[in-house]
Amino acid sequence: MTEVDRIAQPWGSRTPYGPGQRWPVRVDTFLEPGVGADEVTWVQSASVLHSNGDGLDIAVRDGRMVGVRGRAADRVNRGRLDPQDLFGWQANNSPDRLTVPLIRRGGELVETDWDTAMTAVAGRMKELLAERGPSSIGFYTTGQLFLEEYYTLGLIGHGGIGTNHMDGNTRLCTATAAAALKESFGCDGQPGSYADIDHADVIALYGHNVAETQAVLWARILDRLAGPNPPAILCVDPRATPVAQAATVHLAPRPGTNVALLNGLLHEIVANDWVDHGWIAAHTVGFAELREQLEPYPAERAAALCDVPVADLRAAARLLGRSERLLSTVLQGFYQSHQATAAAVQVNNVHLVRGMLGRPGCGILQMNGQPTAQNTRECGADGDLPAFRNWANDEHVRDLARVWNIDPMRIPHYTAPTHLMQMMRYAEDGSLRFLHVSGTNPAVSLPELARVRRILTQDRLFLVVQDIFLSETARLADVVLPAAAWGEKTGTFTNADRTVHLSERAVAPPGQARPDLDIFLDLADRLELTDRDGAPLVKWRTPEEAFEAWKRCTEGRPCDYTGLSYDKLRGGSGIQWPCNDAHPDGTERLYAEAEFFSAPEMCESYGRDLVTGAPLEPTEYRAMNPFGTAIIKAAEYLPPHETVSDEHPYHLITGRTLYQFHTRTKTGRAPQLQAAAPQVWVEMAAADARREGFAEGDSLAVLTPRGRVVARLRISGIRPGVVFLPFHYGYWDTPGGHEPGDGNGRAANELTLTDWDPASKQPLFKTGAARLERVAAGDGSPALAPTTTASRPVRPGVPDTVGGAAATVHEATGGAR
Repeated sequence: MTEVDRIAQPWGSRTPYGPGQRWPVRVDTFLEPGVGADEVTWVQSASVLHSNGDGLDIAVRDGRMVGVRGRAADRVNRGRLDPQDLFGWQANNSPDRLTVPLIRRGGELVETDWDTAMTAVAGRMKELLAERGPSSIGFYTTGQLFLEEYYTLGLIGHGGIGTNHMDGNTRLCTATAAAALKESFGCDGQPGSYADIDHADVIALYGHNVAETQAVLWARILDRLAGPNPPAILCVDPRATPVAQAATVHLAPRPGTNVALLNGLLHEIVANDWVDHGWIAAHTVGFAELREQLEPYPAERAAALCDVPVADLRAAARLLGRSERLLSTVLQGFYQSHQATAAAVQVNNVHLVRGMLGRPGCGILQMNGQPTAQNTRECGADGDLPAFRNWANDEHVRDLARVWNIDPMRIPHYTAPTHLMQMMRYAEDGSLRFLHVSGTNPAVSLPELARVRRILTQDRLFLVVQDIFLSETARLADVVLPAAAWGEKTGTFTNADRTVHLSERAVAPPGQARPDLDIFLDLADRLELTDRDGAPLVKWRTPEEAFEAWKRCTEGRPCDYTGLSYDKLRGGSGIQWPCNDAHPDGTERLYAEAEFFSAPEMCESYGRDLVTGAPLEPTEYRAMNPFGTAIIKAAEYLPPHETVSDEHPYHLITGRTLYQFHTRTKTGRAPQLQAAAPQVWVEMAAADARREGFAEGDSLAVLTPRGRVVARLRISGIRPGVVFLPFHYGYWDTPGGHEPGDGNGRAANELTLTDWDPASKQPLFKTGAARLERVAAGDGSPALAPTTTASRPVRPGVPDTVGGAAATVHEATGGAR
């Protein structure tokens, strides 16, 4: 057993292995000081502070969480945990948890009882339904609840109330993942598997800083790199991330040019005939259109548009074109950038023209950013219909109505589901009068925060917030409902590579806090929602009953759960869907036989125009893809809507850091994580800092036409002409509470613009322009940004980020537990 400071060494010790070998076990354990492993009860769960889905056990002593341990048997992590897994659970024990309902009286939030709070919520809903109809009500949820809760919420919203205004904060992080998969394969669902890392000879990461967003997945890649015959790494990222440092080829394109870059790479692949013509002819449509679209993007022009060395672009294309086993991953660097869906689809096209799908090492992971984002999408809580049914296919709507025993006309399908940014516009103009927010914090996470605050504080908008802490958004609410957190309730959730885990209740929630499922059930009861026979619409009372109902909803659909059960998920590893009679042990990879879910009668979506976002008509789709093959969809590069100018000369991008998650409501209350990244910083290249006369640690104002943020400067390896702000830092732990108290913002989204991708409707947090001004010279001390991550300083002598004894973790290798 080894003891490791897992703040200083976030990916832990190496366990090297070679291609085709099984990833070795390494079990990570962290317990509160003075607690022994023999003094606790271990309760099965999985991680909820990223999308990787690391299997873990929760340590409980005297009814209280006291630690965690990785599950050696789990296929996802083989016992490993990352810093957020190891330390983030401490937020559950925070003394400022919400424990009683709150209601606004005389302009202030005051404590109340559950009956008063829920009477106010259901009563206002009933008034609006009678006066204005279902379109006056909206639901905005998260990527951190459980499957059973999302499915119940989707049933209430779609089948009970009949509103089309439902979305999740998955809109902010992985809506483009779903959109890109629908465009290429007709349906959501990851083609690849994490196990493809074990076989790949090239791993290409597009806008995916996996070292900080899915740290255990990066540990798996690091172990391949440390073993025999390691894979080559292609990194596309404007920052010098840990992935870039390890890359064979690193491309740092100008922000907003991802489509031009991919078109250049595809041009090289096609021009050199690194394509599988037989596979293309048998299993795809659209290759001729792609070849025509690529003609204007020879390597020289693409490199000029992206401002990358042409030799590096060609080297990257050689890696992609000559690989025998190619794994590609994509995340926010593409999803939150200009032409998001078009760029992500071109990554799919690389695999389609090379025939690299469905075999070990040959996969695509259009990654998720949140632990249960896949369930938000599967269960209909993001506005889509449950189990990947197609809102534009009347037969799918009738089938869902059969499952729910309601009239099909009760399910809104007159137009595409309303995405979040449109819901906010409806609230702004007054047509949406009720917004129920569960498990998310739009007062920090949405673009153009000054506008968002104005919308959420309108007197005519009734705002309900269901959360575990009094977040910036909760402070603006009319009613606040205290929810149970992970570890305080039972349910299932699905990670980015379709692995389903069971999370058991380990401890009781604090005070009067309730599981989200119980809150939704109470709401359904008070609204008196019924099916066509007059029976209660929601027919379950427990998480396991909800899961069994969900299984029935998925039968015969791409995400078939019918072969799963709580008992089957207990004790061993998580299991990948589809899991049914044909695949009783789950399914490692989709499309192994090039059989897609894209037939017109099966597909989840008929696709969209990648420029305008207009949905294709069913007849258009049938004409394009009558036999249900994969779809090669070409895209033209278009310039961004906002770019640099003399007044705003820097590209502004925002993103994550390893030690914080979302708006810090949990990680900011975990001492080791908060100490590692305690305050906002701004990153700038050394050449830019020299030209401006800035020094490490200076206090700078970052300004855009939307607002102002003040942060200390970290001079890093970022691409020149680009500045970076982490988006995690809001105001809940400042005197302002929910907004900048002194006019100096620290939330990155004070600066971002209201713009979204036309196809996925995902906001574009990485497309904007800014200028910087010095507020105060530094005192010689560095910015308090981590040194272990993409924010690594270029200046020597900056103290290393460490956790010390408080962050010491036990790592055990060589066996299973």
